[in-house]
Amino acid sequence: MSNSNIEFSTELVSTMAQKFKALSNPHRLRMFLTLASCMGTGCVHESDAEQFENCQRDFAKKLELAPSTVSHHFKELRNCGLVHMERQGKKVLFWVDAESVKEIRSLLGG
Repeated sequence: MSNSNIEFSTELVSTMAQKFKALSNPHRLRMFLTLASCMGTGCVHESDAEQFENCQRDFAKKLELAPSTVSHHFKELRNCGLVHMERQGKKVLFWVDAESVKEIRSLLGG
């Protein structure tokens, strides 16, 4: 199947390039894939702030990184719109952006 007849807007290409750049880091890609497979895309995960910090520590241990590095990787994934996080008091809502996953699949012809 060929995508040669599809027009790609400059905005779409720019946005997708940012997402692919974020995912080009092996640690961020692993984190994103793990989150997407555990949570499903678009499904909101709710935890308290302490559980969220434990999640980051678990990623740090699994990836053999400092917790601050994992926090930075989460930030990069959020900045390009692949994942979202929202604090509500002591709770943290966290989800993988379903639209971004759909765009990636569509762009790759899947």
